[in-house]
Amino acid sequence: MTFLCYVVAMEAEAQPFIAFYAMQERKGFFAPLPCRLWECEYESITLYVVTPGRHHDRDLIGCEAAAMTTTAIMERLHPDMIINSGTCGAWARHGMHVGQVCIGSGAMFHDRRVPDDNAWATQGLGNYQVWQGSKRMAEALGLAMGRVTTGSSFDMTKEDEQTIESNGGQLKEMEGAAVAFVCSQYGIPVVLVKAVTNLRDAPDDDMETFHSNLRTASEALLEANKQILSYLAHATL
Repeated sequence: MTFLCYVVAMEAEAQPFIAFYAMQERKGFFAPLPCRLWECEYESITLYVVTPGRHHDRDLIGCEAAAMTTTAIMERLHPDMIINSGTCGAWARHGMHVGQVCIGSGAMFHDRRVPDDNAWATQGLGNYQVWQGSKRMAEALGLAMGRVTTGSSFDMTKEDEQTIESNGGQLKEMEGAAVAFVCSQYGIPVVLVKAVTNLRDAPDDDMETFHSNLRTASEALLEANKQILSYLAHATL
């Protein structure tokens, strides 16, 4: 039996998947943490979905919540693989479009700056590896790949943009590198699955566009994750 766990920041992103597989919630499993857990059996897989929970009537997004949640998963569920599934911004100049689903080719931070210290600057950037089978899976499923770039804000400073551009970032979001960091510490493989909600080089790149495209991206995530789960059920992790 393989234990596979999805980490999903927003419940709107997770609910189509939870509903499709008729997953059951185990209330209070992570108490006193606010994280929520759903589970089911799928072929030879015990499947979990975990969200960080909510605070101030909003989903707990961002690096701290993602790291907290992933660490709690490691300590309580002992998964064989983590999949961080969610939405992201991208760039039309890289050939991306709204609703497109990509597999992460790696993960980095773009807003952790430590000037004049190469070792800490390298640590800050991260450059975390993903599951070695990610490229093979993306090719088999006909999904594009892109480098996930993570920061603590929806918007970007000029310094953020320069870091992203100079290090090949393509899929901008707020959790992936934090999840990948925790996975690297536990030696657990991670897959990053990201659906595009907004284009960073478009004139309408704002929160309104993000919210208007969230349902489309979440439905695209469901379709991609159905294929991914079927693939992983027959793969060697």
